Amino acid sequence: MELTVTEKHELYERSVQNPGSDIDFIYQVFNKLFNRNPKSLREDFGGTGYMACEWVKQNHENTSYVIDLDCEPIEFGKKTHHAALNIEQQSRVKYLESNVLAPLSFDVDVTVAFNFSYFIFKKRSELKEYFQKVYNDLPQGGIFCLDLFGGEDAYELSEEETEHDEHSYFWDCDKFNPLTNECLYHIHFKKHSDGIKHEKVFTYDWRLWSNIELREILEEVGFGSVLSFWEGTDEDGDGDGNFYETISAENCESWVTYLVGVKK
Repeated sequence: MELTVTEKHELYERSVQNPGSDIDFIYQVFNKLFNRNPKSLREDFGGTGYMACEWVKQNHENTSYVIDLDCEPIEFGKKTHHAALNIEQQSRVKYLESNVLAPLSFDVDVTVAFNFSYFIFKKRSELKEYFQKVYNDLPQGGIFCLDLFGGEDAYELSEEETEHDEHSYFWDCDKFNPLTNECLYHIHFKKHSDGIKHEKVFTYDWRLWSNIELREILEEVGFGSVLSFWEGTDEDGDGDGNFYETISAENCESWVTYLVGVKK
């Protein structure tokens, strides 16, 4: 039996999303840069709009936009995250079924492209077009936040299992072309209640972009400052969830971090 739409999106969010941590990071960076809190957010490739809905809970003045091409996660998000908000909060979240390259312009403090979604752009010219559009749409004093991942494990053809309370999450690197950095990843799930493993619930046909490539393109389209962040480690050498600005880091088997373009 296949997973229902509700099941697959719930499993995905429980496995890989933590919008509270992302929002905390945005607030810290924005406050440090401009000595004020951000009020408006645009979530590109926003899927269910989980983060956008959490955003409006932070402050009664906060507004957000969710942009995604796929109607399925949008409808799930509206029925779950958006429906869980009160009426006043709901009025401050807008869902748009649209391409991020479409002529959409919103006066927002922050635009985000999280969950490595922009990796879908395999050509430099395509990615630069997207970054240019984000830059043009942002006001002065706005920021563009990206997350990215890398490390030796990112290239290794392997399947990694992560145990959760009620399910297992599998990250499967199926293909990697070292000449183009094109890669194919799958997400599988196994619910502990029945032990059935559901293969290829989500598939990602991407190009794995490096930090320096992204920095250079962001600078080319006009961002006056591009900030790289790295995660600190605890006493066991594991990530501690705290990110600090740096221009140098020690390579490790696997890492996930942030990049921030600042429009001055």
